[in-house]
This record gives sequence, C-alpha cells and structure tokens, in this order.
Amino acid sequence: MKKIVTILGARPQFVKGAVLSRVIQKHTEIEEVIVHTGQHFDANMSAVFFDEMQIPKPKYNLNINGLSHGAMTGQMLEKIEEILLIEKPNAVVVYGDTNSTLAGALAAKKLHIKVVHIEAGLRSFNMQMPEEVNRILTDRIGNLLSCPTEIAVSNLKNEGFDNFDIFIEKHGDIMKDAVEFYSKSSEDKSTIIKDLGLEKNKFVLATIHRQENTDDKEKLTGIFSALEKINASKKVVLPLHPRTKKMLDQYKLKPNITFINPVGYFSMLELLKNCSLVITDSGGLQKEAFFNKKFCIIAREETEWKELVDNGYAAITGASTEKIESYFQQFLRTTKDFKEPLYGENVGEKIYQSILKLIKE
Repeated sequence: MKKIVTILGARPQFVKGAVLSRVIQKHTEIEEVIVHTGQHFDANMSAVFFDEMQIPKPKYNLNINGLSHGAMTGQMLEKIEEILLIEKPNAVVVYGDTNSTLAGALAAKKLHIKVVHIEAGLRSFNMQMPEEVNRILTDRIGNLLSCPTEIAVSNLKNEGFDNFDIFIEKHGDIMKDAVEFYSKSSEDKSTIIKDLGLEKNKFVLATIHRQENTDDKEKLTGIFSALEKINASKKVVLPLHPRTKKMLDQYKLKPNITFINPVGYFSMLELLKNCSLVITDSGGLQKEAFFNKKFCIIAREETEWKELVDNGYAAITGASTEKIESYFQQFLRTTKDFKEPLYGENVGEKIYQSILKLIKE
C-alpha cells in the first residue's frame, strides 16, 4: 500500500484535509498519516472537534506555536523531517500558505519525497504578506500543484511553471466540498442563531483579524467606523479575534456592534447561512460566503480570489469607511443566483486520483 503524510497546522486546513481523508478512507490504495504542527493552537481543536467533523486524529502533534516566523518554520522543518524518516511516505500533502505548509514541503523535498500542494497558484501579489512568500516557495518545489481556479493555473504559467517537470492541474476548490458536506449537519451541531437571538437575513457577519488591519490604527478605525454605521440599520455580528481585541483595547476603540467569542466551524457555517452579507479580511471566508450565496465586502487592498470580484460577488474596499458603506448599500440591492461554476465539483475525488497517479509513477 502507498503512503502519504499530510501536514496540517490551522483549523481551515483540518477542514480541507477532512475532505481528502474521507475520500482516502473510501478507497483502499493509500494509507494516510496526519501530522498536526500545532501552529494555530486552539482549545476547540480537541477530540470533540475531530469526532464531530469525522476527521482522523493526527498520529503526530508537534505543538509548535507562538514563535517568530523563522523559529516556528525551523522547528517544524526539523520535527517533520524526523517523522518523514520514520514513516517513509511516497508523498507529502500540504495545504494553502501557512508556515506549516512551507516547512512540510521543504522537509519532504530535501528528502526527495514528492510534494503535493493543494490550493496552488493563488497570488495576492503582495510580497509583504508572509502567506504570499509561503505559497510561492511551496509551489516552486511541488511535484503536483492542485489549483482551485483557472486564474491560479494562469498565475503559475505566467511565472514559467510550464518549464518545470511538474503536474499542474485544475481540480477546483476543496473547501467547496467541505461546505457542502458539513452544511447538512451544521444546524444540528450548533444553536448559535437561537442563542444570539438572530433572525435570518437580518444581520451582517463580519470578521477582522489581519495584521495589516489590526496593527494600523487608521485602518482599524476606518473599518470599525463603517461597521458601526452599518449596525445602525442592520445588526453587525463579529466573532472577535484575540489580536483584534488587543488592538481595539490599545487604541481605545469601542465600536457599537455585537461582539461574540470566536466560534467553531459549525457555528460559523450557521452564521454564514443566515446572514445577509459578509464583511471580512479573511481569505477563506470570501469563498465560503459565495458557497452560501452571500455577497462579500473584502476589507483588504487585494484578494487571492479575483474571480469573486470579477463576477460581481465581492468587492475590494480596503479600510475605507465610505467604500465599505457604499458596497453594503449596493449589495443589499443586488440580486444574483450564485450558480456560476467558479470552484468545480467533486474536488476531493479529483485530487485523490491525481495523487494516486503521482505516487504510482
């Protein structure tokens, strides 16, 4: 039997990894060993989380977190290398753009183990973002680059990846499979809508956590001024990230909106399903808004998911109070069916078949 080692470090990666794990379990040709680096330590990342989400528990938990980028990536590289020498896999699978992603890819490549990068080809074209550095370097040393969109494929071709001895394939977005699968049970798993006394389509869901926003007083003030103004006509609900809370306190900002504690995946799905619109600086939430047929205001200067903007499902506003307010009003008046096939179908199965082909060569 062939073997892969999957490197995961953040909750979104576990959700995406769960899709591929279910496909692997359905077949019998591959054994999967899961490594959790511990990059994003989360009390909710417990046995209950894995049981509820039907995710195989990690064989290894490295508990590496709370360090600088260099120290974190270096420690992960060392520990993952030790695991790969023990497990001797045919390939290592990494997701997205975290330090865990880069460390897993580097450890594998230096041991001449094939690298599968899921969510390859995404670009913000902002080299100030550590995520941009991680994803570019991981793509460059990958053997199978699984792209979620045609734009991602084009990015790789524009960077000359056609000249490398690798496989570039457009499989679609694996998060779409996850949202479709877990949405069926999220209402049974979470009572957040009832607990908060929310009504369907009567509130806006917001998340703000990126360092480029939180650590800039002018930007943070601009975003929360917009949220406060929107809240006057439609309730704004914001799960408060610890970094955002710290900086709001530091800047002595006390916006009049509804703050709640960070929520689990099922609760976030319920908030997405029931809100009227999303305002965020998150990457993944932009797509999850689309999957749940919600317009999205992106409080950043760029997005990796350009097709959402190009097709009128999202708008980039940066931290501008006026732009956020303007697009909020515009999207409330806009109707679209969200049926454009931007992110594919049956993505996990397609990725599985490509991995199988890669490791059988």
